[in-house]
Amino acid sequence: MQNIVLRDLSILWAMVHVIFLFVMLFRSRYTRRKTILFAVSGMGILMVLNLVVGWMFGLGFLGKIFFVTCSIPSFVFFYMISADKKFRFLFTFCLADTTCLWLMAVTNLLDYYLGGGNYILMFFSRLVAFPLVEYLAYRFLRKPYLELQATVEKGWGVFSGTTILYYVLLVLVVQFPVNIVERPEDIPVCVLILILMLFNYSMMFSSLYGQLLLYRKQQNERVLQEQLESQQRIRKLKHDIKGYTVTIAGLLAAGKVDETLDYLKNVQGEIDAGLGQYCANPYINAVLDSYFQKFEQIGVVLKLDIQIGDEQLPHMELCQILSNGLENARDALQGLPQEQREVSARMKYNKGHLIIRIKNACSSVLCVEKGTFPGTSKDGADHGFGLPTMLEAAQRIGGDLMCYTDNGSFIVDVLVPIK
Repeated sequence: MQNIVLRDLSILWAMVHVIFLFVMLFRSRYTRRKTILFAVSGMGILMVLNLVVGWMFGLGFLGKIFFVTCSIPSFVFFYMISADKKFRFLFTFCLADTTCLWLMAVTNLLDYYLGGGNYILMFFSRLVAFPLVEYLAYRFLRKPYLELQATVEKGWGVFSGTTILYYVLLVLVVQFPVNIVERPEDIPVCVLILILMLFNYSMMFSSLYGQLLLYRKQQNERVLQEQLESQQRIRKLKHDIKGYTVTIAGLLAAGKVDETLDYLKNVQGEIDAGLGQYCANPYINAVLDSYFQKFEQIGVVLKLDIQIGDEQLPHMELCQILSNGLENARDALQGLPQEQREVSARMKYNKGHLIIRIKNACSSVLCVEKGTFPGTSKDGADHGFGLPTMLEAAQRIGGDLMCYTDNGSFIVDVLVPIK
């Protein structure tokens, strides 16, 4: 009887940690506090109902109908509060489920071969294995996986189909018609499936991560291209200034003061059109100058308040943050009426930190609470494309990012410690 209790407790432990692993990896529409509250309340009720079914009909019976009594209801519940829809959500959901099913199958076989089938080894191995997997997922997988969901758009359908097949395959092989340990002739097939699942999941993540690295590379190349274009405009302007100087000298030598003043006004206009000087840092100035012109093309004036000098700064990360933030703002503004298009960028120091704020008007249907990210598409209603990249760049230099909506504006605040 005591061993049966250990088996039941280990199953309950696994059910709880399926939820923990999924909540760690999926992107909710709500704040972390609300998400945890919804998950604890909703899934708590669902788990109690499943325990009642298990108590009344036995856990063996529950294991056979677990897909109907737990998997489908939890899928619907989390889909309603998820920021990602369709295949991205489906892949994340199946990833958590199949990972936990894999652990349950492995610990079940270990208990059968090494623990004598008395459930003691099963209980203690699951007691350690699930928290360990969650720690490894949080430590090494969570951040890049959240960025993957926000930036990689292709491939989720095929990978989702693969995880669904693995889920069905594991359930059938391990549970039907009876538990795998009661079918020794099928154990070699089960082991091969468990090993194959590891290799396939490794290949899927390798493919997705390759797309993420490509996206990062494209972002860096875009920033570099903007800097090169700005430098070319500077060289052209220097060349033109030499010609302006000769003309001005000739007018002054001829005593044509009025003509000289008119000419200087024209020169000033050409210089302003050729290159804006927004700060002393050449890298950041190049990004600001590039986007100043991009906003002018859609009839928007970029309001700037840049309070930095020529001090040494982590320009690659800061340029990446500014470039992605301003690109997001430009995409959002293009979907708004002309009279509503407003955008501003601010950079200033405060108590050992550099504060960056990008603020733009946004759609009235967009509502983002502090601590959450909006959607990821670039169709106008969403605003999340590039935000995970900005967050990752900020974290590389010890900073952090927060975004939210306020009175019809979308605001991105970045805080970076500066020595």
